[in-house]
Amino acid sequence: VTEHGTLTETPALLAYVAQRFADARLAPADPFGFARMQEFHSYLASTVHIAHAHRPRASRWADEPEAQAAMQRKVPANMTECFTLIERHYLGDGPWVLGEQYSVADGYLFTVAGWLKSDGVDIAQFPKVHAHSQRMAQRPAVQRALA
Repeated sequence: VTEHGTLTETPALLAYVAQRFADARLAPADPFGFARMQEFHSYLASTVHIAHAHRPRASRWADEPEAQAAMQRKVPANMTECFTLIERHYLGDGPWVLGEQYSVADGYLFTVAGWLKSDGVDIAQFPKVHAHSQRMAQRPAVQRALA
């Protein structure tokens, strides 16, 4: 998180963590797999995060209360569209974002999916995302972090 409270650097920070602690295997070792992970991170940072941010920070994009309210009303539809793409394009048959390998992408998706409820979107309409969030919530490290 930057001094301005945004997550725009998250893809770079997650790549750093994964590479700094390479023995933990938090990212694919092959260049194509790593690029796919970065593609997913970039989508979360540049599209999903912005779609969400229009609800709590609409004043960044408009001064008029009517314009802010219109943006906020659009958030559930925008987040639904974003998570429909995640469900169909990014999540395959494996238990994790990258298939069988747990990675830093899983923590990122878990965090962003956690915004759905406050954005007025029922996570249950995305079975793969919902199952992923439930798996993540069972991880001891996640339970410790949330405690």
